[in-house]
Amino acid sequence: MATAVPRIGDQKVPMSLLEKGAYINYQRIEDNLAVVRERLNRPLTLSEKILYGHLDDPVNQDIERGTSYLKLRPDRVACQDATAQMAILQFMSAGMDTAAVPTTVHCDHLIEAQVGGVKDLERAININKEVYDFLATATAKYGLGFWKPGSGIIHQIILENYAFPGGLMIGTDSHTPNAGGLGMIACGVGGADAVDVMAGLPWELKCPKVIGVNLVGKIGGWTTAKDVILKVAGILTVKGGTGAIVEYTGSGIESLSATGMATICNMGAEIGATTSLFPFNHRMVDYLNATNRPMIANYAKQFAHNLTADKNAEYDQVIEINLSELEPHINGPFTPDLATPISKLAAEAKKNNWPDEIKVALIGSCTNSSYEDMSRSASLVTEARNAGLELKSKYTITPGSEQVRATIERDGQIKAFEDVGGIVLANACGPCIGQWDRQDVKKGEPNTIVTSYNRNFTGRNDANPATHAFVASPDIVTALSFAGSLSFNPLTDSLPTPSGTPFKFSPPSGFELPPRGYDPGEDTFQPPPEDRVSVQVIVNPSSDRLQLLKPFEKWDGKDPKDLPVLIKVKGKCTTDHISAGGPWLKYRGHLENISQNCLIGAINAENGEANKVQNQLDGSWGGVPQVAAKYRDAGIKWVVVGDHNYGEGSSREHAALEPRFLGGLAIVARSFARIHETNLKKQGMLALTFVNPADYDVIKGTDKVDIKGVESFAPGKNLTLVVKHKDGSVDEIPVAHSFNEGQIEWFKAGSALNLMAAKAKSA
Repeated sequence: MATAVPRIGDQKVPMSLLEKGAYINYQRIEDNLAVVRERLNRPLTLSEKILYGHLDDPVNQDIERGTSYLKLRPDRVACQDATAQMAILQFMSAGMDTAAVPTTVHCDHLIEAQVGGVKDLERAININKEVYDFLATATAKYGLGFWKPGSGIIHQIILENYAFPGGLMIGTDSHTPNAGGLGMIACGVGGADAVDVMAGLPWELKCPKVIGVNLVGKIGGWTTAKDVILKVAGILTVKGGTGAIVEYTGSGIESLSATGMATICNMGAEIGATTSLFPFNHRMVDYLNATNRPMIANYAKQFAHNLTADKNAEYDQVIEINLSELEPHINGPFTPDLATPISKLAAEAKKNNWPDEIKVALIGSCTNSSYEDMSRSASLVTEARNAGLELKSKYTITPGSEQVRATIERDGQIKAFEDVGGIVLANACGPCIGQWDRQDVKKGEPNTIVTSYNRNFTGRNDANPATHAFVASPDIVTALSFAGSLSFNPLTDSLPTPSGTPFKFSPPSGFELPPRGYDPGEDTFQPPPEDRVSVQVIVNPSSDRLQLLKPFEKWDGKDPKDLPVLIKVKGKCTTDHISAGGPWLKYRGHLENISQNCLIGAINAENGEANKVQNQLDGSWGGVPQVAAKYRDAGIKWVVVGDHNYGEGSSREHAALEPRFLGGLAIVARSFARIHETNLKKQGMLALTFVNPADYDVIKGTDKVDIKGVESFAPGKNLTLVVKHKDGSVDEIPVAHSFNEGQIEWFKAGSALNLMAAKAKSA
């Protein structure tokens, strides 16, 4: 008798311990790759195996690195609390009752560091109560997992509970690639992409190039995984990874822990990479076992042939780093790619006149808050205290999760930190994202801080543009806190003790994983209830932080006429210019309020000023959002004229939602940043480009325009801009677009969400 050959998909292995009915789909990868291998007929990199293994249509998908747009089916979505608000509000408008893929929301961004973990958390829960109540009830209503404030940082929670080898995840935070430490392709996206996937649509990604980083030798002593990515950042710069996945290879990987690999992948965001990735190995098995997921570890072992790169796979660029020769680095100030070996730091600081005194040393964050990081830093703290040393800098510690916090409290690391005067902050992002009520220096006062975080752009941590922020491993940061000086090299230099005996640090030591296992600590997870029908989503109608969305109007079926130019933008116009951050962060869930920042940073070509445009109805001058609202309230739609690469930068969907909310119909630019162009389309706006970029100069901010050809809108068919000047003269300008048939339907329906909702109703 013939027997059926067992298939990898015959086993049902849960994706996590916290979700019912969600299983790892290795069979899809296996089946897709059978098709792709026959088509491409060449060895595949690991990132190609995972990406192409998640293709929506492997038979017909065009596949060319750096050129094609892949349509993919991610396994899951993750959102942090600041970005989740608008993502969920949009999902609610789609008319669905359950997310199409497993999705979690994590409360980590809205907790400000002030005095210490317990009090800071209490204050945040009080201040942000309505946001947390909304997220708690909305996640319960729509079947999402909810991690309460105090749970920890999204990326650490994902690593501990949800990441798995060979998976594909998108997350509404740029450091989502952290999960690459467990062999998962995890990409940071805007909320609009998250909503698409939650609503059951494929996710579109430009087919990435692949940069190979070959690690040889063995890491040890003072050198850590953090130094690998600090070195890579120095080589590739903040732009060198753009449009590419960074894939690590080589024998040196064997000396890295899973959490160390996660550190490297996390900070890959600083080189612009799509994501970063490590091949499946025994260190991942150890971590999965330690976090109570042996079933995933065993399943991955059976699938290992597709969790590593093929022999002779080709990379677009290859870098080699010898870990045995790698020196600890410290990167900065003001940019994460200014890489300096620790042995040269004192000379560089003197040459560049960087403030030598270190005011604050901060360890933790999503990048470096593992048990290994904390235990190594605790070994240095204990050794220094035993020698009689005291801190010279303020020293803060941010545990990455409640599980890590509880475990290091049980095992004595927290006591070691507090015994020398360290301040343990809440399990949250805190100073890493600027949530820091810093009081020790005045704004504008030059000073130096050192952190184990990921980003150190101007004003990033404390909103002080004069703060020189440096990024290093927790080990180096901890040692420097006892010296209080950038000129100190803990590998070679000594510090005086009270007894007069010189003290030199021993190389740090610690445990990769807790010998007694993890202590889960307080239960901070809220699963969806069995009965979700009776759940009411809490949104106070008078709230100034949350506002339910109303569907945008459908297209009226006619060619638009007499549209005033709201603003002709001169030069660079990023999503920060269109939708500013900073104090506007608290309005991320209230479209009407946050729309008051619409285009306030854009420079008006008519007068060279920001946020000052002329109202064509009455000739008065006002702010951009105010004039836009007056047009809208008078029933008049308007257009914006933009320059090159309009909408570059962060992929935040607010930059597309706000113009639409204020009555905009079209953005006409010399060129668009791809993600922003797509976001505009999703909100039902026309994104048009000048066929001849020089025609940008023909239009003035005082003009009105007609758009001819919308009634016969079709892919590849240009439209015509009829430009009516104030002096009565008229110019006709051809404009192009990149709408496909599906995107044209978005426009006609008024938005992609409107179309989704209509389909959900008719289903």
